[in-house]
Amino acid sequence: MTSQEPLRVAAIGVGYLGRHHARILSALDGARLVAVADINRERAAAVALPLGARPVVDAHGLLADVDAISVAVPTESHVEVALPFLEQGIGVLIEKPLARTVAEADRLIAAAQASGAVLAVGHTERFNPAVAVARAHVRAPRFIEVHRLGTFPERSLDIDVVFDLMIHDLDVVLSMVESEVAAVEAVGVPVLTDRVDIANARLRFESGCIANLTASRISRDRTRKIRFFQPDAYVSIDYAEQEVEVYRLRRGDGARPEIEGGKLDVPREEPLRRELADFVSAVRNHRSPAVTGHDGRRALALAQLITERIGG
Repeated sequence: MTSQEPLRVAAIGVGYLGRHHARILSALDGARLVAVADINRERAAAVALPLGARPVVDAHGLLADVDAISVAVPTESHVEVALPFLEQGIGVLIEKPLARTVAEADRLIAAAQASGAVLAVGHTERFNPAVAVARAHVRAPRFIEVHRLGTFPERSLDIDVVFDLMIHDLDVVLSMVESEVAAVEAVGVPVLTDRVDIANARLRFESGCIANLTASRISRDRTRKIRFFQPDAYVSIDYAEQEVEVYRLRRGDGARPEIEGGKLDVPREEPLRRELADFVSAVRNHRSPAVTGHDGRRALALAQLITERIGG
């Protein structure tokens, strides 16, 4: 591939989320969707053919034909699918969580480091325009409140809600709080499956910041919000609506303090498109992606600790 040629990309796993990977990759500047892989031959063909791509069943048969891949297969198959590509120096974006365990994540990271391959992790909320706008206003938060409530899905039931939903917010919180986690308390309950369907975690950082996170996949209504409370300021993000509100306390000379603020301008854009565009750019320009394998490992390690606290 020369700097002028489009990146040859493939989408591996085109179920609930992966078909959107294929759709976006087929239209991205600097990329050309050459193949779609899925163990279900009919599903691969249904997604690939309208996009002008080749449907395949064996993803590893593409090793000689691609420069980069996105992986949206079940978590248990992440290492099996992605490792051979990373070992060949091929860029890989893996949907969150990066792997089933930290040990598996370390294998992926080590392979990428050894070959020089780009390894990105699909923590999509990092690419939410609302998060990007709010980030400049979050400074030394003291308390963070997160609610991610969803209706019962037909997806991701192979993992606990902590790995399925809460991990999005764990990654965002870890990227916003410049401190290490000092303590974790957590509770969770299996309700409709044999895995934890609703969970709450309370994180205490070394800085003194407290983050309280609730995630559910059995709620009647959908809510995806995070709020930051910090000295003299309040920042609220509605992920779904891509809205940000900021309020600050203004202290006048001798006058009563006043609260000022409101909604900020947020350019609406599909987070997944921004994520995939960043990945393609990282591979083309030989740079680190916005969410690295190490970022994915850190969120995974915290999610794993939370599930241990729930089980313990």
